[in-house]
Amino acid sequence: MKPIIEIHNLDFFFGQGALKKQILFNIHLTLYSGEIVIMKGPSGSGKTTLLTLMGGLRSPHSGSLKVLTQELVGANRRQMVKIRRNIGYIFQAHNLLNSLTARQNVQMSIELHPHSEKEAKQRSIDILKAVGLEDHVNYYPAQLSGGQKQRVAIARALVSHPKLVLADEPTASLDSKSGRDVVELMQKLAREQGCSILLVTHDNRILDVADRIVEMEDGHLTEQVVTPPTAKGSVTNHQISLSAGG
Repeated sequence: MKPIIEIHNLDFFFGQGALKKQILFNIHLTLYSGEIVIMKGPSGSGKTTLLTLMGGLRSPHSGSLKVLTQELVGANRRQMVKIRRNIGYIFQAHNLLNSLTARQNVQMSIELHPHSEKEAKQRSIDILKAVGLEDHVNYYPAQLSGGQKQRVAIARALVSHPKLVLADEPTASLDSKSGRDVVELMQKLAREQGCSILLVTHDNRILDVADRIVEMEDGHLTEQVVTPPTAKGSVTNHQISLSAGG
C-alpha cells in the first residue's frame, strides 16, 4: 500500500538555550492510504504536537517527515501551504468562525479548491446532512451545542475529500451514539476514497474502528503489533517500540 505519511528519526523541541525542552524523541511511523490509525496517550505526552507537525502547522527541525511524498523538514512556506490543502483538520476546540453559518463554515474548506459556487454550496449541505445537521445548515455557531459545533468541524474536514484527515479528539463533545456515527462516517470515507485518518482520542468506545493503535507517552511512540493494514482486526496484545527505529 502507498504511504501517506513517513516519519523517521523525528525529534522536536520547544524553546531555545537553557529553556530548550525536547517534546518528541526519535519518532518512527508510517501511515498508509485508506487506513485509520488511533493515537492514545495521556495529556501532555506529545500527541497534539506530533499531529500539528504532520499537518504542516509547525515546522519539524530534524529527522524526516514526509507527507504525500513531500519532505516537511526544511520545506518552505509555499510547500507547506500546498500540503495543508490536501489535509482535513478536526480541532478539539472546533475553530468555527462565529460570523458564518454552519454551511458557510464548511464551504470555506471547499473554496480552497476549484469548484463552482453552486457545487460548493450543495456539497456543504450534503456533508452536513451526512453528520446529522440537515436542520441546522443555516445556524450560526452561537446557536449550536458543543456536539453540534464538533459535527460542523468534522463536516468541514471531510467535505473536500482530503487525502489525509488529522483529528484531535473528534468525539470529545459527542454522546456515545453521535460519536459512533461520526467515526463510522470517517471510516467510510477512508475505505471509499483511500483517505488516511490519524485520530487522537481518549474515547475507548471507538477503538474498534482502528486498523492500528499507537500510543504516545513522554514523547515516545509505541504501537500494537498488527498484520498489514489490508487485514483489519488482527491486533495482538503485546507492543513494539517505534522510538527505537523502524
